Amino acid sequence: MERRRRLIVGALWIAVAGIMAITIDPTGPMLELDVIARLFVIVLALFLAVVYVFDPFGLYDYGNAE
Repeated sequence: MERRRRLIVGALWIAVAGIMAITIDPTGPMLELDVIARLFVIVLALFLAVVYVFDPFGLYDYGNAE
């Protein structure tokens, strides 16, 4: 996958994490199941953004070796 495409997909995952972070209500009880689920989605989205942007395992260049 090209670097430009990886950056675009990474930015989309960061946007997903940002939108989910906006929906968390800090004034309510923090141990509700929906808050835990939203925090999980935020962490997962940020993890996927890091994987797409930085490609730490070299997954996207594996098939393009010449």
